[in-house]
Order: sequence, then structure tokens, then C-alpha cells
Amino acid sequence: MDFSLSDEQKAILEVVEEVCEKEFAPQSSEISEKGEFPLQNIKKLAELDLFGITIPEEYGGSGMDLLTWVLVSERISKACATTGLIFGANLLCTYPLLRFGTEEQKKKFLPPLARGESLGAFALTEPEAGSDAGNVQTTAKKDKDGYILNGNKIFITNGEVADTYIVIANMDKKRGARGLTAFIVEKGREGFSFGQHFNKMGLSALPNVELIFNNCKVPLENLLYKEKRGFRVAMETFAAGRIGVGIGALGVAEAAFEKAKEYSKERVQFGKPISSFEAVQHMLADMATKIEASKNLLYYAAWLLDRGKPFEKFASMGKLYASETAMEVSIKAVQIFGGYGYMKDYPVERYMREAKLFEIIEGTSEIQRGIIANFVLKE
Repeated sequence: MDFSLSDEQKAILEVVEEVCEKEFAPQSSEISEKGEFPLQNIKKLAELDLFGITIPEEYGGSGMDLLTWVLVSERISKACATTGLIFGANLLCTYPLLRFGTEEQKKKFLPPLARGESLGAFALTEPEAGSDAGNVQTTAKKDKDGYILNGNKIFITNGEVADTYIVIANMDKKRGARGLTAFIVEKGREGFSFGQHFNKMGLSALPNVELIFNNCKVPLENLLYKEKRGFRVAMETFAAGRIGVGIGALGVAEAAFEKAKEYSKERVQFGKPISSFEAVQHMLADMATKIEASKNLLYYAAWLLDRGKPFEKFASMGKLYASETAMEVSIKAVQIFGGYGYMKDYPVERYMREAKLFEIIEGTSEIQRGIIANFVLKE
């Protein structure tokens, strides 16, 4: 296992780091404060051909591995968590298309996603289906021309701004998870509309939107994989997505740590920088150690996926550890800043609000522990 960077990766990351430092990071507080979708950031990512990193060249992408995507996403998330999550949500659409799509579906939907001309989203969550992923109530009924979808999805990242949606619906509620089916639904289809925009604790500029399906007609060719095999599509997508969510959390943790470290060297109390006090040093040591542990778990999960090896356990471990690390690190960063840390003039209070989301999305910490335990007990 070797995480040393190739010349190509170094060149990509050099460009990404420059853009993140000069353009994304300086705007991140304003983006959060105003709650406006960071369109210019998304256009910049498209301009740099970053949306197509993991998409093969024949579908308009760069044909690189997930580890490269992880390295890029980490830097974006560190500069602006909102932009990082929008970038990450796109993977939840492209991954199942690549994994389960037909050749025709790949040729149609992947090129605009690779170019950043359109965004993607993944829609499973409902009022009664979150951690209980098999309890999807949105229905799909087949007729001679296609499928009719009815129901609501909530909290969908990239909702309304995305053009391509992977939607999980139920063709047989009596069978629960065994009735789930995945569909590709395009924005603009009759019967597909958008409802509530959810007002969140943090990441106010991140679109999390209600999707409404009212007799929405989906053509036969937009069935993804097979009828009543959507649970597999969802679970495999979630497994890969946990790497992306973990990386987003890692970026927030790294940003909070760096701000706290810098401040500890500048803030003087009792005639010396607070970084000279053992209590602060111990906090910084714990923060740095947990960040490095999170990074190695997530990199390893991506490395395994790229090689076609079982990666799911490490994806859950990485997501669990990184999200809880982001929460802990951001809380300690606020503590190091003291009273100033509680003020909106400084970014660490924003990092603390942003970090909480990562302990919830793509499977809560409690769900991750259950997944990991299942793997461990079977070994």
C-alpha cells in the first residue's frame, strides 16, 4: 500500500490547492452567511475538469482512480465544506451509473456530468426511510411505456440544482427492501417537482431539498440495473459515498485544526503564547493524531475500492472516525479560541456547526458502528 503521489496527481493537486486557497477559502464564510449556492465555485471545478476524475475517458472523464478524487475532495472540503459536499454528492450519481448502468445510459448521462455541465444527486431518504433504508414509501408502478413514481424524498443534497437523479422507489411494499428499484430521473419530467428547502444549523448554502413525485412518468430505459434490485444499488452507493462524506469531515477537521494551531501561537496570556501551555499542547496533539488516523482509514478504503477489493468495512470505519473527529476537533478549536471562538467573526464556530452534519448523513455514527460490528463478528 503506497500513498505517494504520482506526477499527475501532484500537478492536479497543485492547481486545486491554488484555487482553494485564493478563491474558495476566502469566500467560504460569506457563502455560509448568505446561504447562496456557490455557483462560481462549481463553474471553476467544471473548468478544471474535476467532476470527471473517476469517469472513464470514453464517457468524457479523466479515467483516474477514486484515491485521486479523494485527494482533490479533501482539499476542496478544507477550503469550503459546502462546495465539497456538492462535489461529493455528484459522486453518488456517477458511481451507480458506472457500476450498474447500461452502455446506453452511460453514454447519455455521464458526459455532461463529467464536464460539470450538469450535476447529479441520489435520492433515497424519506420521512420514514433514513437509517431504515428498506422502508421506502415512494412507489413505482410499471405500465407498458415505463414506470409511474409517486411519493416524496427529503433532505436531498443537490436537490433542484441537479439535473440527473438516482431515485429509489418501491415496486412491492409487502417485500420491503426486496421491492426497491432504482431509476434515473431527469429534472423537468412531468410530475417531478421540488418542495421544501430545509433550513439547517450549518451549511446553509448547501441545497437540501424535498423532491415530489406526482404521477411522474419514467421511461423503461431509465430503469437502473434490475427491477426490485434497488436495495443493492443503494447499499453499494452508500458504501462508496461514505468515503466521500468521511473526506468532507476530514477537510473540516483539518481547517479547524489549522486555525486553532495558528491562533494558539498568536494569542498571548500570562505573558506567553497559549501554545506553550501543556493543556493546549495536549489538545493540539490529540487533534493532529485523530486527523492522521482518519486520513489513513479513508485513503485505505479508497485504495481498496480502486483495486476491486472489499472496502466497505474500512469505508464505514473511516466515515465514523472522521466525522466524530471533525466534531471533536472543531469543539476543541472553539475552546482554544476561548470567547472569540464563540463569535461569528472567527470561522471555528462555523466549523463546529458544519461538523455535526457529517455524524448524521450517509448513515449515522450508530449505524456505522452496527455495520462495522457485523463485519468484525463475521471475520
